[in-house]
Amino acid sequence: MQPHAAALKALLDQPGLQVMPGCGDGLGAHLIQEAGFKTGFVSGSSISAMRLAMPDQDLVTFAEMADTVEMCIAAAPHVLWLADGDTGHGNALAVQKTIRAYARRGAAAVLIEDKIWPRPLGHSGAKLVVDRDAAVLRCRAAVEACREAGILLLARTDARGSRGFDEALARIKAFTAEGADILFLDSPQSEEEMRWGIEACDGKPALAVTSPAGRYFMPGDAELERIGIKLVVYPQDILAASVHAVRAALAGLKGGPKPPMASP
Repeated sequence: MQPHAAALKALLDQPGLQVMPGCGDGLGAHLIQEAGFKTGFVSGSSISAMRLAMPDQDLVTFAEMADTVEMCIAAAPHVLWLADGDTGHGNALAVQKTIRAYARRGAAAVLIEDKIWPRPLGHSGAKLVVDRDAAVLRCRAAVEACREAGILLLARTDARGSRGFDEALARIKAFTAEGADILFLDSPQSEEEMRWGIEACDGKPALAVTSPAGRYFMPGDAELERIGIKLVVYPQDILAASVHAVRAALAGLKGGPKPPMASP
């Protein structure tokens, strides 16, 4: 196992909750390191917003994602990075290509999820996922690539919204059996569902996401730690703070009050 991956595994084996900020560019990554965080997330939704000013709708290419992963890791080399591999950008071979590319750039772990790619457009809001057998094969390919590259796999299911909790729980159990190192059941609707998801991880660390736009059970960090979550990701807080600060700076340039500014 690569040293940075082993360091992340050791960190998650310790008692307590790890807070992982997300970012979409080198500046955000540098500030995460400056603030003293041990871990960070190269967030696909933040990259889409910061590069394209667009929502996370599979508009960022694999090449753009890989470039940003490299940029963030170079800007903050002392942070243990989780890179957003999304669906792997294609079939099982594409999943493995994505993981190997991120590993070469220095990622400690890669997230691979079971959503359909490219995602269908629409306004229903449901995150559509591939069939379970296809999801398990995707996870198996990802585990194989991560083992070869010496990094960790975070396996995510988005089945809760479109196929129900029982299906999402079954996928977490299957991903655990395939050898995923960290598990994420997206959008639990209650503490009970979150606890069942953690139990399905069979002792492996479970992740939660706290997002301003989340429509699911999302308690504070102390409560997440009490429940048994090992890692909480904040994928959009730096993005949201950046939008607020830039708007305030631009309002100041138009004659309004000047907001606080960083020194040169």
